[in-house]
Amino acid sequence: MIYDMNEMLLNEPTLDFIRRHADDDVRQLALQASRDNEVDMPAALDQISGRQTARRKLPSWAAVDGVVYPPRLNMEQCSSEQTARYKLALARRLMQADESSKMADLTGGFGVDSSFLAQAFRQAYYVERDERLCRLARHNFPLLGQRHVEVVHADSTAFLDTMPTVDLIFMDPARRDGDGRRVFLLSDCQPDVLCLGERLLRKCRLLLLKLSPMLDWHEAVRALDALERSGSLGEGHRVREVHIVSVANECRELLLAVTPLREAPLRVHCVNDGDVFTYDASAPSPASVPVISALPSAGDWLYEPNASVMKAGCFGELTARFPVRALADNTRLFVSPTLLERFPGRRFRVEAVSTLNRHDLRRHLAGLSQANVTVRNFPMTVPELRRRLRLRDGGDTYLFAATAVGGQHVLLRCRK
Repeated sequence: MIYDMNEMLLNEPTLDFIRRHADDDVRQLALQASRDNEVDMPAALDQISGRQTARRKLPSWAAVDGVVYPPRLNMEQCSSEQTARYKLALARRLMQADESSKMADLTGGFGVDSSFLAQAFRQAYYVERDERLCRLARHNFPLLGQRHVEVVHADSTAFLDTMPTVDLIFMDPARRDGDGRRVFLLSDCQPDVLCLGERLLRKCRLLLLKLSPMLDWHEAVRALDALERSGSLGEGHRVREVHIVSVANECRELLLAVTPLREAPLRVHCVNDGDVFTYDASAPSPASVPVISALPSAGDWLYEPNASVMKAGCFGELTARFPVRALADNTRLFVSPTLLERFPGRRFRVEAVSTLNRHDLRRHLAGLSQANVTVRNFPMTVPELRRRLRLRDGGDTYLFAATAVGGQHVLLRCRK
């Protein structure tokens, strides 16, 4: 079989090289010139690297023989299978799609989100202005069972004017400017969703936006809701759901769902793998976060909210839902005398609490040569503290350096 990629043909010698070196170190392969002049090394390295990345990031794609992968940057930027499946479940819940349903991904990229979202619809459009990626999509989608996806090589803003009305529009605006610098405002992303608001909502029932987790989700919601108040969006179209999606406690995506549902509250979903903490952001938040009155003791439990909860900043809702208290007003670590299995984050048993007094440290860290160190609202960085304590990284002990009640700087020795 011969594949068309980046205007190059992957011939049989190149494909054979890819098969023989599928598990080899790409960096080492790059240093070795192939003895076979017919082997296209740059293309081969892209495919070997892409397949290895897919095994970790897109296992169901890696299991399909013949899928062609893009250059390394596109592989790094594409969604993981875990986050793509989450978007599929979200679309199914919000749309309740029937046999006549349609969707459009206006920022197709490598096509991971398109491929998974399309599983909930009878017809789908993948729109991408990069012709190379369009060719990959045309080749890969049938192999992945997505024969009902129409690949459109076009600028999404131009395609909007001619595309049919669909049930769902999905967009993942680029978060870099023309010079490749990261941007942190919704209005700076491309395409500019705020400028396209009215045109987008005329063409769909649900607008699903994937944004960088670096963006301030409160500001993004305010900016989109301001369009409805100004008349730029259809009456009733508001951001109804915010999804902060983390994988292995690393914040990966911010999803905003814009729908015309009337009187629906704004719900925020903090997702970390299978752990979901949901709250109503339209309701008044608790006035304050309760703080401990005295330092924790050995045997207490320490809780560190997961990355999505930290990003949401919903600490008032957290303490209203769980019987925990913060170490201090601005220290996002929480304490309880009992184990709370459903707390959305990491849980630790406190073994000792120490001040930074040398005698105190010597007593509480005796025999300890390595530990996992975390700082929260503390005047030293992790490397600085590790050097001061002369500790290597790793092991079963967890040390939390934090500011506690009364402004005390403390070190909590814990076991996960």
